[in-house]
Amino acid sequence: MTERRIVRPRDAASLILLREGKSGLEVLIGRRGAGARFMPGRYVFPGGRVTASDSRAWEGESDEGEVAPFLALKHAALRETFEETGLVVGRSVNRLALGNGEALSPVEQAYRARGVAPAPDLLRLVGRAITPTSSPIRFHARFFVADGAHAMGDIVHGEELEDLRWHPIDDAFPRMMQNVTKFMLRCALEAWQGKAPAHPPLYWHLGERSLVRHGRPAR
Repeated sequence: MTERRIVRPRDAASLILLREGKSGLEVLIGRRGAGARFMPGRYVFPGGRVTASDSRAWEGESDEGEVAPFLALKHAALRETFEETGLVVGRSVNRLALGNGEALSPVEQAYRARGVAPAPDLLRLVGRAITPTSSPIRFHARFFVADGAHAMGDIVHGEELEDLRWHPIDDAFPRMMQNVTKFMLRCALEAWQGKAPAHPPLYWHLGERSLVRHGRPAR
């Protein structure tokens, strides 16, 4: 019998957008299509894997002293949010302050068109999760939270997320939502309320068991 090879998890990032709606706090979530390779039919936050281009600086971005690998994770969360929802997260600026617009990536073009400067500093890490070893597609995902008041543009309903909308926190959550997604939403709410722990937790698996590790992450 051939031994199954365990897939090494790839770096990924998701963005949890919260905002004060007309009837209370809301979160932006959508449902992956039934044919998706990862979490088909499940409600998720916008997100995806980190790419090589996420490591470089974006036009109009201020230098907030972000460490390169961490900045790439934030870029991935912002880029995936734009690609899956049409929204850009940042601060409004004069378009002239954004440079000449040459050789821009699609997400940078979207920021420029809306007169918005990318602002990775608006994102706060609230948790990490590693996909079980039994999965053929694995990620080491970092979950960030940001205020939806900084999300500019109109929601675009694309191919990746269905039923994409601002969902009231007080309502019952969709049944098709993984436990890890619910856990990270609770972490985001703690951060929103100023109750987040000093070190974001890690959600991981040991066999069929889901575990949570608190404290400073191992180097």
